[in-house]
Amino acid sequence: MHGRPRKASKPEDEAASAAKAVKLRSLQSQFMTYHHEKIYTKEAIELSTKLLEINPEAYTAWNYRKLAVEDSLSRIESDPNSVKSILDEELRVVENALKQNFKSYGAWHHRKWVLSKGHSSTGNELKLLDKFQKLDPRNFHAWNYRRFVVELTNRSEQDELQYTDDMINNNFSNYSAWHNRSVLLSSLLANRVDGFIPEKKIPDEYEIVHQAIFTDPDDQSGWFYHLWLLAQTVNVESPLLTSSWPSHGSSVILSGAGCLIGSPFNVITFCSETGSVPLILYFDQAVGGVSSLTVTIDSELKGNENLVWEPISNKSSQVSCVWVARLKYLISEPCESKEYKVKVRLGNSPGIISSRGFNFSTPYEFVFTAHVHDTAKDSQERIVSWTDGFELWNAQSKDLNSLATSDQLNAGIDLKWRQAAIDSEIECFRLLADSKIGKLTLARLLMASEAMMSDAVVKGVHYEEILQLYNDLMALDSSHHHYYKDEHSVAFLHKVTSSSESLSRYLFRYRGMNNLVCLRLNKLSLSRIASVEKLLFVQMLDLSHNELHSTEGLEAMQLLSCLNLSHNRIRNFSALDSLRHVKQLKVLDVSHNHIGKHSVDTTRYLCSSPLSNSDWSQDDVRRQNPGLVTKYWDAYFVLRDLNLKQLDIAGNEIAGDEFNSFVLQVVPKLVWLNGQKPGN
Repeated sequence: MHGRPRKASKPEDEAASAAKAVKLRSLQSQFMTYHHEKIYTKEAIELSTKLLEINPEAYTAWNYRKLAVEDSLSRIESDPNSVKSILDEELRVVENALKQNFKSYGAWHHRKWVLSKGHSSTGNELKLLDKFQKLDPRNFHAWNYRRFVVELTNRSEQDELQYTDDMINNNFSNYSAWHNRSVLLSSLLANRVDGFIPEKKIPDEYEIVHQAIFTDPDDQSGWFYHLWLLAQTVNVESPLLTSSWPSHGSSVILSGAGCLIGSPFNVITFCSETGSVPLILYFDQAVGGVSSLTVTIDSELKGNENLVWEPISNKSSQVSCVWVARLKYLISEPCESKEYKVKVRLGNSPGIISSRGFNFSTPYEFVFTAHVHDTAKDSQERIVSWTDGFELWNAQSKDLNSLATSDQLNAGIDLKWRQAAIDSEIECFRLLADSKIGKLTLARLLMASEAMMSDAVVKGVHYEEILQLYNDLMALDSSHHHYYKDEHSVAFLHKVTSSSESLSRYLFRYRGMNNLVCLRLNKLSLSRIASVEKLLFVQMLDLSHNELHSTEGLEAMQLLSCLNLSHNRIRNFSALDSLRHVKQLKVLDVSHNHIGKHSVDTTRYLCSSPLSNSDWSQDDVRRQNPGLVTKYWDAYFVLRDLNLKQLDIAGNEIAGDEFNSFVLQVVPKLVWLNGQKPGN
């Protein structure tokens, strides 16, 4: 364990272990009798003491002693000396147990319980901890207990921070001391204690951790602390709005289902069977409290006075980075068109709060124009092709600026000290670029620098270097190839979305359906989806011929109506769980993946089984085909929430007559299955 080689036991050691086991079984048998019969005599308590001296991990024995203490305290009058005597005995038993096993969870928890009674000296506890931590400075049990004891005393966080200094100076490989330092600094910086201002303290901390990193680059303790410092440099406390849709100043054509006659090329056309269009808010961190009370909608469109905002998350949570409301619109009379201004405002009233308890306090508003049109009468269901009908976006066109929201992430934030700190670290770690961890840290620093750049002229200058660093890491460290591959994909997508010019190279219009905005990211070896906050306007997405394992992140793309995931590495329908939130999705291609290839696929259960949900007990498909629903429950769980018209699952192990028939029952409105109309 922890790199220590296992030694073969000697015969005499085996004999001693066997004798210890016999004694332990005898003690346990008698102890359990006392415990079950609730006997708390002196003899019974002494027996539990002997048991814990042999096996400090006997949780039942610790719990028994708690019951015994409560019983003893209930029998004596309010005599402080008697109470102290009983509790001191417990502390003595715990101390002896810790001498046997310094990492005994049960012993440390029992000591906390005794101390919480309020009759023991916390000063003695700190002295005991000093003794224990000299024996094992990295023991996280002792550090956790130390934080508990300090909370019960008047000892300042500054004094504790100095203690971490001393421990790190003795041994900079003390990961627990670095961790405790991060806990203390987080509190001191958040409370703005004198002398603890981020723009001054964070750069000082970089200097401290450099001493550890450059002394022994192979030791991980300092690297982890450096990673924490980088997060403190880049992240801000208060939540910020990263992007929104529709974008400020844009125009949107709204109509009912079907193809709109004469749909313009330079404006997004949104067609909906329900007569509603999504309003999307994307924050830089998970927030709650988004409602009609905190977000104001000014519009002449009727029926939108009290819009319901919903968090978009794969977890049942009321906090999310993405929030969506459905703005209702009325379909005009044939050949008529009406124009409406819509203003969305947020941040003017409190209530939007991050999961860490910080308020969204940066007022923001966006205004767009909604053109409500009638629908073409000859809107027949045509198959969507991924091979033709596309027209390349004009790279010189200014239309893209009206589709994508400009990045609001850095608005109102003092970036000077943050950028200066990152720039200093970049120059420093170029000296360690020959090591794996040096390359990884440099790549992270360069990504952080890109995230803080606001000047469009220089934004994107680091991405080629970042991508090369991850290529080098994949070649140097094959054991972490998948991680580096994911990070490479993230960096590449950030590069693609870093400017209108770079994004336009992958943008097309699909003439077959209202000139849909199509983003083609096929054949790029992508293994992870990222930067979706800058792609909220995309209606058609081609991710075919990549290395994706899931659709995580696509739930934010609420306009998405066509999605091509063919020729990827998707193993099951659970990996498509995020698509259940994309209500506009009509066309889905998951052909030539690995669905059904693995007979035992534990990743299926990342998506909770719906079969125990009583609300679904009356579902027609489940009632008529319970066996198939049980067999294909992950497909049932995902597909039943989609309103698909076209689905392609060919080329997967799961595809076959039985599954195809099951799909048609689950998705009754399906018009095209595997390129053919059902029944043909």
